[in-house]
Amino acid sequence: MPDSAVGLYVSVPFCKSKCTYCNFASGVFPADQHAQYISRVIEELNAAGEWAGGLGLELPSRVDTIYLGGGTPSLLEPELFDGLFAAIRAKFAVDPDAEITVECAPGQLGDPVLDAMLSAGVNRVSLGVQSFIDKEAHESGRLHSRAVVLDDLRRLRDMGISNLNVDLIAGLAGQTFASWNESLEVLLESGVPHGSVYMLEVDEDSRLGRELMSGGARYRAGLVPTDDAIAQMYETAVAHLESAGVRQYEISNFARAGFESRHNLRYWQRRPYLGLGLDASSMLREDGGELVLRATTTDDLKGYLSGDLFRETTWLSPARQVEEAWFLALRTNAGIDPEELQEEFGRELVAASVEVAGRLAGDGLLLREEGRFRLTPRGRMVSNDVFQEFLAEAESVG
Repeated sequence: MPDSAVGLYVSVPFCKSKCTYCNFASGVFPADQHAQYISRVIEELNAAGEWAGGLGLELPSRVDTIYLGGGTPSLLEPELFDGLFAAIRAKFAVDPDAEITVECAPGQLGDPVLDAMLSAGVNRVSLGVQSFIDKEAHESGRLHSRAVVLDDLRRLRDMGISNLNVDLIAGLAGQTFASWNESLEVLLESGVPHGSVYMLEVDEDSRLGRELMSGGARYRAGLVPTDDAIAQMYETAVAHLESAGVRQYEISNFARAGFESRHNLRYWQRRPYLGLGLDASSMLREDGGELVLRATTTDDLKGYLSGDLFRETTWLSPARQVEEAWFLALRTNAGIDPEELQEEFGRELVAASVEVAGRLAGDGLLLREEGRFRLTPRGRMVSNDVFQEFLAEAESVG
């Protein structure tokens, strides 16, 4: 599956406040670390070709998607935006129509930063709203109000950025079916062409998750909806957005036609990307070979700032790539065609996973139409269990 371009992901881990549900390698760090951090990212960028070459990989010289995630990249000073994008364009040939996305926190997007983003070519913005209900947003650690979000959307459109995404989370503490429906209605009324809907994750990597797991009451943990209620909220979102023409194209992502995230599609389509910065992931293909490299940078900010550009690397055999192909493609509504997979990897290597897919279809978790397997609505609700079936099959065949 050759690809002449690479997607570029830059992690910016700085936030004004740490949300209770957040399990990312981000946090509230001193502002004087911003410049040092971007300098390290630029060092990593400039060394990327040599790093890839040392592993027998050829890094494409073209970039067709750039994504600044976080954290809150919009907290960077304008001159840091200028310097970062100057370095990117000096290193890579950025396509004239490249999709360039920046994640922003509502109310934290000053005019100087917005001007710098526009000068850099940013043409897509993702706002981490999570809830349009002010009380829910504030109690989860967000600093904005509904009015601020809507004003930011207006400002972005006035500046010429109409490719906009809004994130929502189903399952915030104190959330009800009525308040969830209200957030969905406001999202649609705002006219944004893309929405992301996530179900609350409970794990030990967030403060709220740890509190829930220990049975505590901080962060209003006792008011988090039940798993069944969260699942119902998600199903409501799928139906509500679909009826308004914002159609699901991946488990958590919904868009009007033509506004699907080109960068995120890279992940699910197994196309190459280079990750820079804290806890950033990369996927590159062996030039002329059959192996795929997955790499992740350190998640220790102190180490990263001191010059530790260590990447943990894993080489994926063709068998492991088949396994990944199933669970990544099944995340999307397009699903997967086993005939195409057999053309890429051979019938023998794919045969066992096709049997697994047939069994899951018999269980009502997958649907096969026109040769493609897709998750059913019930399959999406237990998607991790579905994906595990393909992992187990790969482990059983070695």
